[in-house]
Amino acid sequence: MSVRAVFFDVDFTLIYPGPTFRGEGYRAFCARYGMDVDAAKFPQAVAGAAPLLDVPDEAYDDEIFIAYTRRIIEGMGGTGLQVDACAREVYVEWAACHHFEMYDEVPDVLRELAAAGVRIGLISNSHRCLASFQSHFELQGLISATVSSSQHGFMKPHPSIFAAALQLVDAQPADAVMVGDSVRQDVAGALAAGMRAILLQRGDTPTPGRELSERGVPVIRSLRELPNLIIG
Repeated sequence: MSVRAVFFDVDFTLIYPGPTFRGEGYRAFCARYGMDVDAAKFPQAVAGAAPLLDVPDEAYDDEIFIAYTRRIIEGMGGTGLQVDACAREVYVEWAACHHFEMYDEVPDVLRELAAAGVRIGLISNSHRCLASFQSHFELQGLISATVSSSQHGFMKPHPSIFAAALQLVDAQPADAVMVGDSVRQDVAGALAAGMRAILLQRGDTPTPGRELSERGVPVIRSLRELPNLIIG
């Protein structure tokens, strides 16, 4: 695979939420607003809220994510007028890097790619400051370009966000690959923009089958597998 640039999704690709954004963390948020919720219901509540993120209009709107968070709180048993205020606080705090942890292999993989002359970019649908992200996780000097949907105005899989990222690293679509954990946002979005894509599927979740294989999309379980695909 001849690649000039590699773009990464950020959340759940490079970093993952710490305790603040798990069941007990949500319970603590809710308690500050006078709501008693069941932390054990958090996984089911997240699954129930997930369809709210698959909006047909890909313009960035913070109300999409606030509605998603409200649904999680309600799925855990939160009710009343304070649900909205709590959801808005959770949304604001999601942007803070100190609530997140980086997957162990990420720094070494990024350094290996950069040392091989591959330009590295970030394309994120979150409202997190990507400059602060690089500083907090000590990635300065490794990232050539960043595009955040909250600043760009459109979210993945809208083609314009990929085009903007490509322009920043001076690469053609055929010379770039997108790596992320979402089939719709990262893989389908990149392919529609003329790029190649790699799906990162951590854990033991069953991999999407024939469709990705037929489209030439590798599926990896860890970013440690990436350098062999990119630089051999």
